[in-house]
Amino acid sequence: MMRRLLSGIALGTAVALATTGCVVSAPEAPGDAVTSFSQPVPGSGAVVPTDAPIPAEVSMCPGTLAPSGLPPAGQMVPGTTMATIHDRGRLIVGIDIGSNLLSFRDPITGEIKGFDADIAHQIAAAIFGDPNRIHFRILSTAERQKALEDGTVDIVVKTMSATCDRAKTVAFSATYFIAQQRILAPRGAPVNTVGDLSGRRVCEVRGTTSLDRVRRLVPSASVVAADSWSDCLVMLQQSQVDAVSTDDAILAGLGQQDPNLTLTGPSMGLEYYAVGIGKNRPDLVRFINGVLLRMAFDGTWMRLYNQWFAPSLGQVWSAPAARYEG
Repeated sequence: MMRRLLSGIALGTAVALATTGCVVSAPEAPGDAVTSFSQPVPGSGAVVPTDAPIPAEVSMCPGTLAPSGLPPAGQMVPGTTMATIHDRGRLIVGIDIGSNLLSFRDPITGEIKGFDADIAHQIAAAIFGDPNRIHFRILSTAERQKALEDGTVDIVVKTMSATCDRAKTVAFSATYFIAQQRILAPRGAPVNTVGDLSGRRVCEVRGTTSLDRVRRLVPSASVVAADSWSDCLVMLQQSQVDAVSTDDAILAGLGQQDPNLTLTGPSMGLEYYAVGIGKNRPDLVRFINGVLLRMAFDGTWMRLYNQWFAPSLGQVWSAPAARYEG
């Protein structure tokens, strides 16, 4: 089934590798240890007060920095953020382990897998020549931005939408995935469009743009805020909520875990996923954009999309278009 046509990624002239002074890097992580947070607790959500302020509709930022040329892996230019990361020996990545298809722990191998995890591995491979030189730090959605601001992580690859509001305090790469907000509901339930959410209990995760969009489009819905999408899945399975609404990439992963649920409804809005990066690291932004550009043209992006999403979301023709501002 054809899902949507994404524009081909824009060709741009690669700029010279930006070299900056030393930057403050995240603290060194011991080995490959992974910090985790509490497991989903059924019924842990809290109803969002109906009189709570609703932010304005989010929008994608005007653009990102043009990509740099990529030096040979393992040979980062001295004085750059990439050299600092290389000398540390690990790329510290903020990620989630509760998003099937995007980033989840394989129950057999214990490895963190998924589309977002593979994007992080591609960046590590470009720096070290080894895709596994990564220390994953598990973050909740609400923790993503702060982790970048205080340098706890080098980057965040966790379904993070590049909004202009977030760009005030963190930087973003080019878009690496375009998601559409839709609805996940039990099969046969009378929930097929955004209007059907009126008067119903809808689970959302704190700190997400999808939570604000549901409150704006369906003010009569009872929005239940949880800590993770796996929490929302448990609540939906236990009939504590009537539906979950967020990005189709996330909902597809939840739906694969329960055949009694179905992804439904037209798009409620677009989300532009990008790699989150510290605000004071423009050389790292350009470097990662170079990695994403290479992935688009050597077929890596399409291979990863087909592996993780094509069976659930349908075929696309190319990686998302990149927009550069300088």
